[in-house]
Parts: sequence; structure tokens; C-alpha cells
Amino acid sequence: MAELGASRLTPEERIAALTDGLHTILERAVESPSHWQVLLDASATLWRYSGGNVALLMMQMAQRGTEEPTLVAGFREWERHGRAVLKGEHALWVIAPRTARMQEFTLPDGTRQRMRIGEKPPQGAVEGGKKTVIIGWRGQAVFDVSQTQGAPLLVPRTQVGLGAVASDLFASLRDVAQSHGFEVRVDDAQYGLTSGYTDFAKHLVQVGAWLSPEERTAVLAHELGHVLLHGPDDAVGRLYGSSADHRGLAEVEAESVAYTVLRAHGIDRGPQSASYLAGWADAVIETEHGASERDAGSKLPASRVDIAKSVLGRVTAATKGILEQTHPPGFGGKVPTAAADPRPKEAVSYVGVGVGLPAPSIDGPAIAGPGV
Repeated sequence: MAELGASRLTPEERIAALTDGLHTILERAVESPSHWQVLLDASATLWRYSGGNVALLMMQMAQRGTEEPTLVAGFREWERHGRAVLKGEHALWVIAPRTARMQEFTLPDGTRQRMRIGEKPPQGAVEGGKKTVIIGWRGQAVFDVSQTQGAPLLVPRTQVGLGAVASDLFASLRDVAQSHGFEVRVDDAQYGLTSGYTDFAKHLVQVGAWLSPEERTAVLAHELGHVLLHGPDDAVGRLYGSSADHRGLAEVEAESVAYTVLRAHGIDRGPQSASYLAGWADAVIETEHGASERDAGSKLPASRVDIAKSVLGRVTAATKGILEQTHPPGFGGKVPTAAADPRPKEAVSYVGVGVGLPAPSIDGPAIAGPGV
């Protein structure tokens, strides 16, 4: 792999180096539960970034023997916040889209075509409006806050073990469910041997009333992963097969969402969660092994890395959607405009809670997992 810090790389070489690095990270993650959990830990801090870029930032900081990234921005953005990149610091690199404004046209035969603005359209084409579209990818240089100096920037930090009050977080997660059209019901009814389940037909999430407040919060976070990822319209999930055959994939995604959301709020699920993720990671690998037995024309992932990339991308996207509504401490890795004011802000304190491992949900009529 080319050296990412090299200044003479062409844009194409830079993207190739970043892609190779991401491939290596994902390969390790799908083989080792501990590597997967490290990715989720970093995603809980840098949740405003895509999973792939979180992995790339971690890799580059580790290569330099420095601490993990916490707050990342471009050179000019740091200047706007009154901070300057220290002399001699080398940029970190992330993958960013290259975009262009395109004009859409409907051709006489009814097909649609996009052209760059200013280009002459085909004869008889009807204008259909302008759109910004992704036309490629590029390497973007960024720097961690530890590589800068200047105006104080007070960042609220999550101290794992001193997390949000469970009842408050449960209420916030209930609001997220309701925003997606799902009722959250806490009662003594139990589906099978589970502590919670999601019913897409009834738009209902059920959480066991016999659970402690901490466990209810963990179960609801898990079920929200199903709500956001495993509905009847989950086209990506269907590529991996039916939920009955590959329940493990749905579970590793939902539990990864729960783990990351809770950790962002300062709640550590502990080593039990790591073993839980490990068990379902085996099922993800089995999904890839079973692909060769399917129709050769189906659009299945070609490798374990493809599976890991898909799962990580889906998990971090769902996590971001939840955290944007529940507002954990910290900035999610990106400096918001409001943070440009360097004046001290009131400190945030949290009451510590411990969270036990909930029993996993199961597939069947209650959870419409991938492929349903």
C-alpha cells in the first residue's frame, strides 16, 4: 500500500491507498471480534463520520503512534475556529465525494439522461431540473484537534461508565421510535424467550417490563437498530438472504447499533457484549460462504470484506440517525458552527449507570429481517 502521508501521490494513487487500507481494516474486523468492537468504540466518538472514514482515521493515528482521533476538520475550517495546524504536522486522509451539478433531461423515447450544465442537450429533450450528483471520489486532508493550537475549544466528552441516566435515554430513544412511526410498549408479554421484539406489521416495539431501567434502555436501542435497518423494504439486507437463514446478520447489525449508541452516551456494555458480537460475526462469515450456493446471477457480496463494509456502513448510518435526535455529549468528530465561540460553556455532568446484556431478539413474524 502506498504511504498515505506521501505528498507526491496522485489523486488516483491516494484513493487506491485509502481503499487498500480500508480493505485491510475490514478484513481484520470480520475475522476478529475485538477489532470490530474497536471500530464501534471509535464510531461512538466520531459518529458524524462514515464507518469507512472512522476506520481510516483510526488506522492513520495508530500508524503514527498517537492517540485516537476525537475532533477532525480541514485546515481552513480550523482557521475559522481560531486554531492553526501545528508546524510539521501531516494530514490525515479521508475519502470524500467529488460532486458536480448536472442537468436532467427526458429524451423523446422516455429515457432520462444527465449532462453537465452548459452542455448541449439532444434534440427534442425536455429539461427536468438540476441536481448535484457524485461523479467520483477524492482524498480529503484533515487534522485532529491534537494537531492544532490556538483558541480554546471546550468539547463536552463522554466518560464511559458515567453515562446518561437510563430513564432519560430511554425516553429519547422512544421519541426516535415514534418519529419513525413505531409505538414503544413496555409490558409483561413475552415473545418467545426475548426481552424485546419489533413488529413491522403493527409498527410496534415491545420491551419487557420485568427488565431494569438500564436493561430496558439497552433492549430499546437494539430494537431501534431493527426498526432502522430491517424493515420490509430493506433491499440491501435482502442481498444476504432471508432472515430465517441469516438471522445472525440482522442481529450483529442491531446489536452493533445498540452498542455504539449506548457508548456515545457513556454507557459501557462490558465484555459480555463483545462475546455477543463475536457469535454473530461468525454468522456474517457463513453468509459469504453460502453465497456460492445461490443463483450465480444474484448481486451478492463477493467477499467477507464486502460484507463487513456493508454492515459497518449500515450500522454507522443508523447510529448517526439515532444520535442526531438523542444528542449525546461531544460533537461526533466534527466541529459545529456554534463551537466557533471559544468562551467556556457550562460543564455537563451525568449519573453513572451499569447496563447488563439483554437477551437478543429473534426473527420470525416479529422481526422482518433481511430478505423478508
